[in-house]
Amino acid sequence: MAVDYTVIVVYLAGMLAMGWWGMRRAKSKSEFLVAGRRLGPWMYSGTMAAIVLGGASTIGGVGLGYQYGLSGAWMVFTIGLGLLALSVFFSARIARLKVYTVSEMLDLRYGGRAGVISGVVMWAYTLMLAVTSTIAYATIFDVLFDMNRTIAIILGGSIVVAYSTLGGMWSITLTDMVQFVVKTIGVLLLLLPIAVVKAGGFSEMKAKLPTEYFDPLGIGGETIFTYVLIYTFGMLIGQDIWQRVFTARSDKVARYGGTVAGTYCLVYAIAGAVIGTAAKVMYPKLPSADAAFATIVKDELPMGVRGLVLAAALAAVMSTSSGALIACATVANNDIWSRLRGAVAPKEDGEAHDEVKGNRLFILIMGIAVVCIAIALNDVVQALTVAYNLLVAGLLVPILGGLLWKRGTAPGALAAVTAGGLSVIGLMWGYGILANEPVYYGLLISLGVYVVVSLATKPTDAEVLAAWRERLAGRGSEEEAEPETPVTV
Repeated sequence: MAVDYTVIVVYLAGMLAMGWWGMRRAKSKSEFLVAGRRLGPWMYSGTMAAIVLGGASTIGGVGLGYQYGLSGAWMVFTIGLGLLALSVFFSARIARLKVYTVSEMLDLRYGGRAGVISGVVMWAYTLMLAVTSTIAYATIFDVLFDMNRTIAIILGGSIVVAYSTLGGMWSITLTDMVQFVVKTIGVLLLLLPIAVVKAGGFSEMKAKLPTEYFDPLGIGGETIFTYVLIYTFGMLIGQDIWQRVFTARSDKVARYGGTVAGTYCLVYAIAGAVIGTAAKVMYPKLPSADAAFATIVKDELPMGVRGLVLAAALAAVMSTSSGALIACATVANNDIWSRLRGAVAPKEDGEAHDEVKGNRLFILIMGIAVVCIAIALNDVVQALTVAYNLLVAGLLVPILGGLLWKRGTAPGALAAVTAGGLSVIGLMWGYGILANEPVYYGLLISLGVYVVVSLATKPTDAEVLAAWRERLAGRGSEEEAEPETPVTV
């Protein structure tokens, strides 16, 4: 294992080095939170794919393949579909807004009265996303070093918090680009073909497994529909995803770069399901489907290659964890704390507020909180389900309504956020956290309330809508000019 350990240690040291490099580059709020909005198509595509394909997509995707066969690809596949929909239909408009958070978009569209409530919902989602990603370190470090769960979470979480705090989005972008390359080599180019060969090829896999393992819809229509509702729509509105859209240097980069990333996700989904299916042939009686990834890596791969593939799993977890962490801190600072303390007041005597320092402090605070919650929390699936249910039921309707329906109003948006969020919490209490009904009914309630209240209240002020249209067209932004040249890779 010495070679594998060396690969992992070099990888982790590289992550910290890039955090240090990013700290030297991030000199403004724009640089720190959205990489100066200067990413070119290739870097944008790589980092976008890295953030959406985390530990759940890698370890969980293989586990679903082990349990259901090829139809286990649907969870990650719907994530790719959501990213494609976001990129093709909405990303250009989102990029032209030149904002930092989803709540800022809602304020622009509805006249400045939707920020705090929507910020709280988004903060809860990004916090739970960061927590569930951080918990995944325990699985990987257990395979590597037979490490205690708590120590593994602290080790992995500390590295992510360190490089994210140092350089913000620049550090995260650089590390995500490396993580994208490592995942591509480790999972697609190494683990996939090795797993298929070790299982005896596709003909042997078909001979040894039931036919439903090769049914594209074998996982069930209701499950697929729920994945679409939660993950596809969740991709359209999550702060962690939008904050990456804000890094694109133009609306064209956001659209076409995101389309490439979404297509990559579809390929990654199929690869994970095939690896899991191969693992079922080799290890038909594993105690847990989620153990399939670790087992096949530990037992079937040669040294060196094993270290690289484990680094790929670590990369998948780190990319999602760091993206969720900076999103959580951005929302906490800009949408909640700054509003509650009245930081929108003019600065006195020309004294500039150190916004980079403030955002860096919030990343550190949120990072410590995430690690502590991850240590205390055991049920990852329930935490992630609560997060996505709140996000979709609370924010999907007012966000898409604001983008698509000019008659939507601020009272309608606030009522939809409140009704959707409270109803989904109540329904989860009644039906159970893992039930499908809460998000179905919560979303319908949010939609009904939004339409009824919007039609019953005064239309949004014409000046607000005019300013909104200006921002959608890429004009009237308050974003400061950035003298640096674009990053074109």
